[in-house]
This record gives sequence, structure tokens and C-alpha cells, in this order.
Amino acid sequence: MSEASVPHRPVLYQEIILALRPHSPGRYVDATVGAGGHAAGILEASSPKGELLGLDPDPQALALASQRLSIFGERVHLVQASYVTLKEQLAVLGWQEVDGIVFDLGVSSMQLDTPERGFSFSAEGKLDMRFDPCQDTTAEDLVNHLPEEELARILWEYGEERYARRIARAIVQARPLHTTRELAELVARIVGGKRERIHPATRTFQALRIAVNRELEAIETVLPQAVECLKAGGRLAVISFHSLEDRLVKHFFRRESRDCLCPPEQPVCTCGHKASLREVTRHPIEASDEEVRENPRARSARLRVAEKIALA
Repeated sequence: MSEASVPHRPVLYQEIILALRPHSPGRYVDATVGAGGHAAGILEASSPKGELLGLDPDPQALALASQRLSIFGERVHLVQASYVTLKEQLAVLGWQEVDGIVFDLGVSSMQLDTPERGFSFSAEGKLDMRFDPCQDTTAEDLVNHLPEEELARILWEYGEERYARRIARAIVQARPLHTTRELAELVARIVGGKRERIHPATRTFQALRIAVNRELEAIETVLPQAVECLKAGGRLAVISFHSLEDRLVKHFFRRESRDCLCPPEQPVCTCGHKASLREVTRHPIEASDEEVRENPRARSARLRVAEKIALA
């Protein structure tokens, strides 16, 4: 593969390698393998015998990852699947436990830069937004068929959009909408000049993408699986790009690092909960100024890392 064809280095690349501490003959999972950037670093650092399972529901991403990671031969295993099937995919390989797992959540630059995927408000494309093109529901389905109240709820809860009701009402009145440009221009007319730092449609597109792919439910489903699949001493690293994701990860790490979840006023523990994690990063790691200059997408990246502890 020529240097020109190699995809851009992924967000927080060096920080992920330092966090997971890859070694030979370790086993690792890149649960959102994308174009294979983090995976390549993990495989290089775990040479000569380290192995990696890469998951992604996006066939376009997997094709790029397969090309990029082909130099590692049988050390890499790529599967078109959502990370919510993590335990199932490990069972297929016969892997009982792994040494590290990384999640790079949200939409990739590759997906944003492909107009026909419908993720970007800055280019004309169908209102699609599916990570997995075989999935039934698209953003167009939600925009044109959801009741106004449900649409407003999605914009408020998943996009933290303060004008959610106003935008939802306008969408319903303007139906049918079929393209990203139609939706982006409609939202811009409703929000107007009230938002200067980001495009007026940013939160609307985020909310619809999260709803289409059920991203928050998927994170809640997979985090307990990930902990279960780690060896004692294994590391779990999660990169988030907005506050909803980061909040879920933070609360999960905090809860699983405590021995008791009973209310503070309760004198005796009755929950029986035992800590399974140690927070390696109490506060999220952010991209350096240099990385943000090279890759503006890194500006909102937040990395949290936890280590599995042996149960007493």
C-alpha cells in the first residue's frame, strides 16, 4: 500500500497504544476497527505473536481495514458485525479472555467524507446515516414517519438541541424530506443566526445518527460484556466524541470501580456488588494542540481507560 493510500492516523493513536500496553502473545479487540489505524498500531506493538479481532458493521470500513492490515496475515481476524456481539465473536474464535479492548465511538471521518452515506450536512446525499447498510431503518424513515413529539424527544435527548420542538414542528410541516441538504437548510432557517460556533444542523444530525444506529443502547449493552471478556490486568479504552457517550462511559467506570452501590446513608451493604475495574484515567485524556491542528475532529475526543481487577 502506498503512503498516499494509507488512511490518516486515527484520533489519540499514541494514547491508545500506551493505554493498552500491547505485548506478544497478547490478544486484543478493536471493536470499532474502521480503516484499521488503531488496530495496526496494536498489532505492530504486539509483534510477533499478538492477535487482534476487529469488528465493524460497515463493509466499506472493513474493506479498507482488510487492505491495511493484510501485512499481519493470520494475526488479524476481521468480522462484519456490531460490537454488541462481542462475546459471540470471541466464542467463534475460541478466545476465552483478551488482554485489551478499544472502542472509538461515533461516526468516522471516512463516513463523513462519503456524501451518499448521509452523515454530513455539508454535502448532498440521501438521509441514510446507517453504520450497517443492511439495517432497515434510515434517517429518512425517522424524519418522515415519526410523530412530532417523538422526533422532538430524539433531538432533545440525543442532540441536546435546545430548539428541538421548533425543529421537529418544522420537519413535520415540510415532509417529505429526502436529502441531507434539504434537512440542513430547513434547520438552518429555523435556528438562524442563534448558533455561531457550530453549524445549525450539527445537533440534529447527531441526534438522528444516534437514533438510527441505537448507539447509546449499544454502549450500555457492550460495556459489561467487555469487562467480562477481559483478563485480570487487561485494559478497556473508550474514545467518545460527545457528552452523552462520555457520560455513559464515566458512570459505568465509576460504578464498576466501587465495592458497594448501596445508598450512602445505608449502614450495612446489602447489594453484594464487588468492584471489577480500576480507573486508570480519573479524568479523560484529550488530544494535544498539535493533533487538533492536524485533525480538527480530534478536538472533541475524550479517552477513558480502565483496568480489570481480579475478584477477591
